[in-house]
Amino acid sequence: MIEILKTTNPVRLHFLKAMLEEADLHPLLVEASAYPGVLASRLLVPDDEEVMARRVINEAEKAVGEG
Repeated sequence: MIEILKTTNPVRLHFLKAMLEEADLHPLLVEASAYPGVLASRLLVPDDEEVMARRVINEAEKAVGEG
């Protein structure tokens, strides 16, 4: 598994996870705290999905003005 995102923003994290799932990828969300936004959580994908996952994230963030 490859870490493609680390953030304390739970909205961004769950939005991007949903975008990756919609693209038929297999993201794994590793939450560092029981309280969202307190500690950085990570979004991981299988090694062979890294390139596509980064592309999906870049496109999604450009679409919403984050990238």
